[in-house]
Amino acid sequence: MRTPRPAAAPGVWRFGHRPRPPREPDRIPGRSLLSGALISFLCGWLVWSLCYNGYLGSYWLWPLLLFTPDSWREAGGNKEAYAWAASIYYVLFAALLVVVFGRLGRWAEIHRRWIAPALSRVWAEIHRRWIAPALSRLRSDDAAGTQPTPEPGADPVEWPELRSGGAPDAAERLAAESRAGRMTDVDHARISRAWQSVRSRPERLPAFTDTVLRQGAAACAHPSGARDLPYRTAPHDLVARQVRLGTVADGERNPYERRGAGFALSPELLGTSLLAVGPPGSGKTTRLVRPVLESLCLQALAGQAAVVSVGAAGSVPATDEVFDVVVRIGHPESAHDLDLYGGTTDPDEAAAVLAEALIGDLAAARTAAGARRAGTALAQLLGPFRAAYGRFPSVPELRELLDGSPAALDALRAALDGAGETAQARELDARERRSGRSDDACALLADRLALLDRPAFAGFFATGGDSRPFSLRSLEHPLRVRIDLPERGHAEASRILARLVLAQFTECVAGRADRSLFACLILDDASDTVTAEALRGIQRLRSANAGVLLTLRTLDDVPEDLRSALLGAVGCRMAFAGVTTWDGARFAEVWGKEWVEARDVTNRQIIADEPLTRVVHFVRRLVTGKAVTSESITVRQVERERWSASELAHSVPPEHAVVSLTTVRGEHAPPLLVNLRQ
Repeated sequence: MRTPRPAAAPGVWRFGHRPRPPREPDRIPGRSLLSGALISFLCGWLVWSLCYNGYLGSYWLWPLLLFTPDSWREAGGNKEAYAWAASIYYVLFAALLVVVFGRLGRWAEIHRRWIAPALSRVWAEIHRRWIAPALSRLRSDDAAGTQPTPEPGADPVEWPELRSGGAPDAAERLAAESRAGRMTDVDHARISRAWQSVRSRPERLPAFTDTVLRQGAAACAHPSGARDLPYRTAPHDLVARQVRLGTVADGERNPYERRGAGFALSPELLGTSLLAVGPPGSGKTTRLVRPVLESLCLQALAGQAAVVSVGAAGSVPATDEVFDVVVRIGHPESAHDLDLYGGTTDPDEAAAVLAEALIGDLAAARTAAGARRAGTALAQLLGPFRAAYGRFPSVPELRELLDGSPAALDALRAALDGAGETAQARELDARERRSGRSDDACALLADRLALLDRPAFAGFFATGGDSRPFSLRSLEHPLRVRIDLPERGHAEASRILARLVLAQFTECVAGRADRSLFACLILDDASDTVTAEALRGIQRLRSANAGVLLTLRTLDDVPEDLRSALLGAVGCRMAFAGVTTWDGARFAEVWGKEWVEARDVTNRQIIADEPLTRVVHFVRRLVTGKAVTSESITVRQVERERWSASELAHSVPPEHAVVSLTTVRGEHAPPLLVNLRQ
């Protein structure tokens, strides 16, 4: 809680961050600096020895002779006083030599570059091992009442915001819990979040104080009762809401001020959405998806976020106990079901989302006319069915209606007539008139819906009876949700469900009444999932305090006409080691160019006219094996790609990635080479 978190550029791990010192324009190499310091020390020692032993005469003693009485040096004089004066003069003369030769040898630079950091590390280690534990024991000892402690207004352990806000008793209880070690970072973040709600609604202050006094650090708990995750695989800072993923490589490709700094992600960056591209085994799941999912789950426990993780059933990034809701589609033992219509009661909205999921990846649906025809066809069936039965149709029922089954259509018309729904009956008549035409989308919709009408999914997507399937409209609450897709044996159905979840997420989070919670969808392997409508939905998420994290094996898994649009729709982009040159060309195009300083070196052979010079040149050629040349350097500014396609494909080391970032406020970070192992 006391560790400083200074303001920093986007993507910098702020926990204990120390900005890098300004770059020196003409930095002296370490070898030259050490050799120069040694030579200057030997020269100074030589001068001192020559002076002290009288080899240089008594000229260096003239100031001493000038400022001391002659009687001190005569027989019977004050020898003791002269000895003291001579000693002081020797010290001053030696200090003068140290200053002169120290400046010549740049001793101060050696101290700044090596000695001072070493002493700082030693002191930090001493403080960590002995001083800090001793101070902690003194603070936690009730008998040590006279032990000086920081002022309550300056020490975050004392919860100064609660004291100044009218809850001193709650602050005392929380401070005692912190000093006793009974408060975790999740507790701190959760109670801080609850205090923010109290500040916005002061009438909650008595209830908040009473809860804190009774429960201490366990106050305002998550509905699941969990106060932490069973395990963590990455460093997390819930005060700054960051998760550390690695370290910015200390190389020439990165800006000087970012080299060696920690790299982290936060909702401020994920709010612009993130796209990660890399081949299998490059670390997308282990180095990116899993840490980010952990961070968002921790923030959900603190009441700050809601997260939905979607992936294949065999590659789950976290175990079941980490989540509040686990939907295993196609698994008979799944405790939860998925709402096919996203919890909406509007037939037009449900039809648009379902049409996007069923045929959004087809070329016929990428045009505005094709998408409109598919949505209209579904709406002309969903609206009458809901008006007649008070619910949306199940998958088998909807498939029969799309196939144009006479029995199903006659039963629906009879139910509409019995309910007096004449307007919906006209909708059904219009649907029957359009059936069978060449531009009718029902046949294509029925063909795709048949992939979900399989025996493996017989118990799922229920709409009637006592079923209460999970809906993404529940993301107004701090939920941790995992949806396992049936990848094996039902690959096409899995893609339909992934598009369905993505479409429902973008629709539901944009319509939330309370947007204080950050909502994030993590879609591990978004192959054949990105559509034109999905890109428009992703662009709207930034203003809705939400974002998506998409991973791809290659950009070839996205339709060619949508690849550039996808890279432009997201604010954060990651290219992992091993991407192809075709994918690298797309990243190079979106990252653009920059002005760099180019040096052209030209060597020209020197032809001597003088005999002596020719002899010297001949000897140098025998010794070095090279002709005597003169070197000319031309410096100019040129515009080059930040990262070329070839560099992205062949120069990124394993377990590294090139990352560019954008915050929701519009701050940018240039492409950085990040080491994901550190």
